[in-house]
Amino acid sequence: MTAFRSFKELIDAEEAGQSTLFGWRKAPTQTTGSGIWFDLSMSPGNPVPNFYAAAPLIGKALAQSTDGGLFHGATPGGTYTKHLRRIMGLTVTTTAVPLPCILLDYLLYYPFVDMSVTDAQDMIVGDALPRYSTGAGVQIMAVEVASQIGGVSFFVTYTNSDGVAGRTSSTVTCNTQTVNGTIISTAPATLGCAGPFIPLQAGDSGVRSIETCTFLTGDVGLITLVLVKPLASFSIYDITAPSERDMILDGVQLPEIKSDAYLNLICYPSGTLSGAQIMGTIETVWN
Repeated sequence: MTAFRSFKELIDAEEAGQSTLFGWRKAPTQTTGSGIWFDLSMSPGNPVPNFYAAAPLIGKALAQSTDGGLFHGATPGGTYTKHLRRIMGLTVTTTAVPLPCILLDYLLYYPFVDMSVTDAQDMIVGDALPRYSTGAGVQIMAVEVASQIGGVSFFVTYTNSDGVAGRTSSTVTCNTQTVNGTIISTAPATLGCAGPFIPLQAGDSGVRSIETCTFLTGDVGLITLVLVKPLASFSIYDITAPSERDMILDGVQLPEIKSDAYLNLICYPSGTLSGAQIMGTIETVWN
């Protein structure tokens, strides 16, 4: 069975003990910018930070068993599939809220793309996608891992989810944030910034692999290109109460959490996250 077909099946699974509840806590030290997406996987706390440290430009897969991430329990045996039931978050830091968040399955990354190089930089295959092998729904996220000056533009070429190579993303402009963990393609008032995911060529909905990255002009700094699968979103609205996303109450299909998935969060702070305590729970259920 690959999904819940009724409320009764869900309740029966929970009453049979086929569910888990785990806590998480992130404590960013970075001075983030207002309205600029930030990768919480690079912040201290539980789970431990992910620094995207691997051989430059070689695709490196991520998994819970080897890299951590938000713990979601062991893989169910047999034909069971695991699904996200609820996710909750809270903070008492006023500069953080409101704080929209997106839960992602981090699949694969290409580390240390050099912003000073204006020739096309070839990405090396390395690991294959560990989950969502066709690339359906997989997006590209560009994370700053060494300080830039900012304002330059770049694009990537990639193989789409239909297996077609040589596809070209939109050309996006980098913001001017110098903080590691910044999603470099985001800024609320900068022409050419695109949001947390790099827009794909028209007609494409997913990515299997990245082929090249080209900066139109040089800068200092380094980025990591990350292939991610968005799973769910939620928002922490204020500091007076936790905010919970219940998939059933929201009337949406429970997102599947793949075997050994590396889960973490990106967020859209209203101000600095430095010194903030952001914590919550993640609940899964399987059937």
